Amino acid sequence: MTTSWALSRSLERIGNLCRDVLDDHELRRGLLAELGRTVPFSAYAWPLADPESATAISPMARIPCPEELPELIRLKYLTADARWTSLMRQRRPATTLLLATGGQPARSRLWNGLLRRYGVTDVLSVVFADKQGCWGWLDLWRGDDEGAFSEPETDFLATAAPLVAAGLRRSRAAQWRQGVDVGAAARAGVAKPLPPQAVLVLDERLAVRGQTASAADWLGLLQRGPRPYEGIPAEVLNVAAQLLAEEAGVDDHPAMSRVPVGRGGWALLRSTRMDPGTGATPSLAVTIQECPAADRLEAFARCFALTPQQHRLLGLSAGGLSTSELAAALQIRPYTVQDLFKALFLACGVRSRGALLGLALGAAAVSPPAAAAADGQ
Repeated sequence: MTTSWALSRSLERIGNLCRDVLDDHELRRGLLAELGRTVPFSAYAWPLADPESATAISPMARIPCPEELPELIRLKYLTADARWTSLMRQRRPATTLLLATGGQPARSRLWNGLLRRYGVTDVLSVVFADKQGCWGWLDLWRGDDEGAFSEPETDFLATAAPLVAAGLRRSRAAQWRQGVDVGAAARAGVAKPLPPQAVLVLDERLAVRGQTASAADWLGLLQRGPRPYEGIPAEVLNVAAQLLAEEAGVDDHPAMSRVPVGRGGWALLRSTRMDPGTGATPSLAVTIQECPAADRLEAFARCFALTPQQHRLLGLSAGGLSTSELAAALQIRPYTVQDLFKALFLACGVRSRGALLGLALGAAAVSPPAAAAADGQ
């Protein structure tokens, strides 16, 4: 039994990691190593999430069934017991498979349909969320000879959850800057364009049945899946599975996600039903396109924990309004606009309006003359 002193020291190390490490993969690897010393496990799945839709992106996993990845994702989204979106609304953001099912794991659609075949006997699930949204969740798996997760272990993960949520949000904020010299790119006003909109067609079991020509370019920008699904990023499967969950009444979040694709670019993924036509079975369509400005700004505001007023100011600034026009639109004084910008600069780590808009919208969105004019007003 781990002592209270050891748990306290582990929480301290978790807090240090979440404060000091900005790369989300490095952060998750460090946290998994730390958690494994206190809460042993044999397999895990740890995706990040779009903070608004709570749909998974950028997963990390070590699972015994990579060849059944589409089915794992489909069942995970269709299972109500211990679902991450339900845990977000509870006082304790962690639970176990056995606790959530009253000791009857067969009640779980995920366990009954897949996990039991791989000898999984218990799953500890924890969500990492804050006032800004959902930043990811973690499932730890144990097998036959490892025993069930205990109440103290579950409490430990629940206590660590706010620390990890803050660390993941900081890592997502850092992604806006990765690989981009905002000032230089804004002055140059150039950036490699992203591919045109793509569409993938999936069936009810999340098998891809067709795609447009531009899909290959987009899939090359997203994270590759494990064998034998290297060509189909998990983000595509997750957004389609969220639509299934929404249709089944399991969850009401939208079937969408926003994914960074490097050098300041962001992709927007959405899933909808296709028109089935006469006598045909309706398929799932996943569209991938460059993230529109409004969606970028919404994600940006959550990542940097902006206030509603700061978010609105940023959106109005993107429209090219001057300081006096911003003051009129917000019904505040011009010097208050300047104070709000100073707070925004501090929160986002920039020194000018042009750099701020370049960071939020992509550096090429701010031409040199417009940036200079904004900074001078």
